[in-house]
Amino acid sequence: MRIIVCVKQVLDTAAQIEIDNGSVVSPGSARIINPYDEFAIEEAVRIKEKKPGTKITILSLGPEGFRDSIKKALAMGADNAVLLTDAKFDGIDSYALAKVLASSIDKIPYDLILCGRQAVDSDMAQTGPAIATFLGIPFVTVVTGIEFSDDFQSAKITRQVEGGSEIHDLPLPLLLTCQKGLNEPRLPSLKGIMAAKKKEVLTLSTNELDVDMVNINNNRVVQEKLRLPPEHKKGIILEGTDEVISDELVRLLRIEKII
Repeated sequence: MRIIVCVKQVLDTAAQIEIDNGSVVSPGSARIINPYDEFAIEEAVRIKEKKPGTKITILSLGPEGFRDSIKKALAMGADNAVLLTDAKFDGIDSYALAKVLASSIDKIPYDLILCGRQAVDSDMAQTGPAIATFLGIPFVTVVTGIEFSDDFQSAKITRQVEGGSEIHDLPLPLLLTCQKGLNEPRLPSLKGIMAAKKKEVLTLSTNELDVDMVNINNNRVVQEKLRLPPEHKKGIILEGTDEVISDELVRLLRIEKII
């Protein structure tokens, strides 16, 4: 089996975020693999453990600094990686991102594509389904369970829905976006970290990809403004009898013009 895992590098969710001129600035802040993408990497490695001979390719788009996250994915058990890096990719939206990724995937043999449910920086949850649409293959989002047939030609997919779950039987190739609960991502072992240093990371630019950059740079989504949420006021603890508390609550709500 040939598996492609799409990986994005994001700001550490524990980092202090600053906004300058409508853009996120993070001097010295650590960057990590998108947490949902780690579920995708882990699931690919588990499939590889069940089916010997499986090959896992990590696919990422971003600057050279993304290599740190790619190396972690390789240390977890992936076999090789492709990094798409070009200044022309700066500022592209989810549609354009999916278009570029699909163009590169089209050149790589695959049976299964795994993505994270969404990126924690933009929270769009659009890239995975868009990739599948461009490639013309079925997809399932918010996946919490994968069970393959004996010949690994089809799979029973469980996806999370409000108040329950759905089960889909689909043939390969297909794309899945992975949700928390699918597995528990492993930490890279020392052996894996050492092995990752020898694994290939292929770098491609727009010159090697069949992508119309004129259309790619014509973003369909334009970010007009970005700001931090307002600071919360300190909470108030009301004490006394139920009658006193209810009267005081009504008074405060009227002051805040909530009622």
